[in-house]
Amino acid sequence: MHGGTRSTGLLGAIRYDLRRLHESWMALFFPRQRGNQSGVLGKWEPTSTSGKVAYRAWSAVGTAVVALLYPLTLFGFAARYYTRKIDGTATRLGVVGVVLLSLLVWGGLTALARLRFSTDGFLAVGAAGGVATVAAAFAYVTGTRGGRFTTVLLAYPSAMTAIFLPPVVAALYSPTLSAVIFPKSYTLAVWLLDNPLDLWGINTFLREQFTLEGANYVAMWFGLSVPTGWVLGLLVTLADVVRPKGE
Repeated sequence: MHGGTRSTGLLGAIRYDLRRLHESWMALFFPRQRGNQSGVLGKWEPTSTSGKVAYRAWSAVGTAVVALLYPLTLFGFAARYYTRKIDGTATRLGVVGVVLLSLLVWGGLTALARLRFSTDGFLAVGAAGGVATVAAAFAYVTGTRGGRFTTVLLAYPSAMTAIFLPPVVAALYSPTLSAVIFPKSYTLAVWLLDNPLDLWGINTFLREQFTLEGANYVAMWFGLSVPTGWVLGLLVTLADVVRPKGE
């Protein structure tokens, strides 16, 4: 963070974030908008009447957009902090270490399933752990060797799959886990159907075609891992736009 931001405390930090976010919005269509106020050339501004009208109109729209995006940016800061911690650990471990750690964690769950669950439950949890391990390795490779687009598109959803899948599968065979996971999953499903999926009859179709029980809980969380990963990745990207790494 810049020294001026530190000296003015929280309000200064908020003003700094809002300015950077608005500058990023302006830079979508106009050159030399970000961080050039103190430079020799300064921030670019149009000279023609039509250009000035377009510039000011885009700026006004940006003010409303920034007001909507800034709360999401704050969440993105928090998400970025924790994802960097995870990324740092994964980088130190390497792909082999990530695979071994996943095998250790989900292998332990599988061993517990062998003692507590039926043969079907044991095999299901083992298979879920295997899928989660492959997903964790794929998330590592796409996140460390690809660019931002690949990371958001592939790495984040794969990481969500690696985290969510085995516990939900285990909950199918564990009364203790099912008492925790399934009611919360049902509440989440109802909220999704009544709010973001209340569009073009999507919620009606899903309610008519699927009953949320048994393996459909697994399908639900497997499906949610993709958009959840995308949203998380986009929020972290938004945080990077406002405050790039190192600021």
